[in-house]
Amino acid sequence: MTARFDQAPWAAAGIRTVGPGVHRVPLPLPGDGLRAVNVYLLEDLADDGGIVMIDGGWAIPEARKALEEALAAIDRDLGAISHILVTHIHRDHYTQAVELRRLLGSRVYLGAGERPGLEMLDRLRSDQPVGSLRTLRAAGAGELADRIEAMDHGGYDPGVWEAPDHWLHAGALRFGERELRVVPTPGHTKGHVVFLDERRGLLFSGDHVLPHITPSIGFELAEAGGHPLADYLDSLRLMTRYADARLLPAHGPVADSTHTRVAELLAHHDDRLAGSLAALGEDTLDAHAVARKLAWTRRAVPFGELSAFNQMLAVHETAAHLDVLVLRGRVEVGRADGVHRYTRVR
Repeated sequence: MTARFDQAPWAAAGIRTVGPGVHRVPLPLPGDGLRAVNVYLLEDLADDGGIVMIDGGWAIPEARKALEEALAAIDRDLGAISHILVTHIHRDHYTQAVELRRLLGSRVYLGAGERPGLEMLDRLRSDQPVGSLRTLRAAGAGELADRIEAMDHGGYDPGVWEAPDHWLHAGALRFGERELRVVPTPGHTKGHVVFLDERRGLLFSGDHVLPHITPSIGFELAEAGGHPLADYLDSLRLMTRYADARLLPAHGPVADSTHTRVAELLAHHDDRLAGSLAALGEDTLDAHAVARKLAWTRRAVPFGELSAFNQMLAVHETAAHLDVLVLRGRVEVGRADGVHRYTRVR
């Protein structure tokens, strides 16, 4: 099957029709390597004649302007947005949804698994990724954690971190006679969800399945912990239990097959697990030390050439892979002075 509707460069400004009544709008992320975040406008889903929007974008003036211009191209305006379904709590997906609710009265929906993190953010009243800083220090990257902590993270605005109107659980989300299936997919965040339109064969995948890159794992604004990569791999396999669908991601172009991309992502993580084990070798190392031995991105960039933010993501990913190797009995982990150190099982 060929994607007939959506041929423009994926991050180019404007509105692109994915299928009848379904439009993709890339909203800008100034200064962000991801370039843009896709939001999707569904014209024929809400029974009140309004538009259902999937993901909200970042609450910045450039994103609001781009959204207004896209709506005008289909003879609608911001007031037509009646429901905003958000895949996860990261600011490029959630914050503009809350702002639009304040302006328009739109209803905001978010996965119930994000509730503890959002409540912790409200207690901390900080824009710093507290959970991620804790993970860095446990990975032996204390100096990197200090650098990340000292950065300007955009300023904490409690107004864009308000709770949603509805917490989403697994199952059907009904709009009159139509519905989307809500599928929890923890991994990228604890409460990530995707929205499956089974009738039309469309998967709105957020950051869970991306066509050109692998999503960061376990990057939490607040509380971290658990086994995010193990959860993510299980969530990927879950996608193959549903009929294959066109992939409508948050970053990147529309793709014809979710199942094809899921297989590629699973193979990628198999390779990274093997690479992490090889980098560990016969030594006892923390995750930061292992990350420094690995190459990063599709261009095989050395760890030292990454920005501080991307070094943080690299250490996160390495720790997550090492923890999966522990779960699989290939590696042992010990803790000394608050740092986790890993040794291959002989």
